[in-house]
Amino acid sequence: MDDSGGKVFVGYEQGGRSADPIFGPSVLAEPEFILSREHIDLLTAPLSAVQGQVSDKPHTAAVILAGGSGERFGRTGGKQLLEVQGKPILTWSAEAFDAVADVGLIVVVCPENLMDEYCRVAIDAFPFVTPVVMAPAGAIRQESSLSGISRVPERFEFIAVHDGSRPLVTPELIGHTISALRGNVDADGVVVGHPAIDTLKIVSDEGIIGTPDRSAFWVAQTPQVFRAVVIREAHAIAMAEGFVGTDDSSLVERMGGNMVLVNGPRNNLKLTTPEDRIAIEAGLALRLEGRPEGY
Repeated sequence: MDDSGGKVFVGYEQGGRSADPIFGPSVLAEPEFILSREHIDLLTAPLSAVQGQVSDKPHTAAVILAGGSGERFGRTGGKQLLEVQGKPILTWSAEAFDAVADVGLIVVVCPENLMDEYCRVAIDAFPFVTPVVMAPAGAIRQESSLSGISRVPERFEFIAVHDGSRPLVTPELIGHTISALRGNVDADGVVVGHPAIDTLKIVSDEGIIGTPDRSAFWVAQTPQVFRAVVIREAHAIAMAEGFVGTDDSSLVERMGGNMVLVNGPRNNLKLTTPEDRIAIEAGLALRLEGRPEGY
């Protein structure tokens, strides 16, 4: 989606660089395979039970992207330190990864001039068990992701990339996504998402030019988990060829990688606009009380 105009384009060019890896009617094709279609209701567990833990030999490193400017949200200096239900947005996301035993490192990517503040307010003020390091954000999301991935030591087999502004993610969902990749030797990565439920329109400057079958479309979320060697190669190829994708998965897809979809809960919401805060606060409040969110 083009943030400036709110229109959905398929296979358009942006500044001379490809902005999406899908260039034709294959966008309507059924995904090659879906690991699991059953709904995973993982957002109802009380968050008070979340506790940090690290196994003796963790295989996964987490890269949490917190480098957004927050322009659409309207908060100077970004939205990651916005306090919701007693904690910064970033802290909620980081704590979920801290509670997954297979995650042995958390890399927080944020604006370089705010790294000390982000660490002091969102990390050091809370009892994290998993080691946390900071990495400078880039000018765009893809550069920020590469910056975080570059801080991950070679010993980690998997890298999970997550939007720091999705505070409703749970340790169960993260662990399930990692397990989905570990259990599928043919997969290069796993994307959490859910089937599109709204009617979709393909548009141009002249107006609507088509209404595709929405059954072929999924809404991508994070976390997205990759084999470390694959996502490193995908970023290297994209950088060498000047390609900018819409997410990390698109880089792997472009090089012919095998990406798997797992069904995640629709209320794994991302804080983008002020209106999103209402739903996120309500979801966190209900989970703190141990009550179902009712979605």
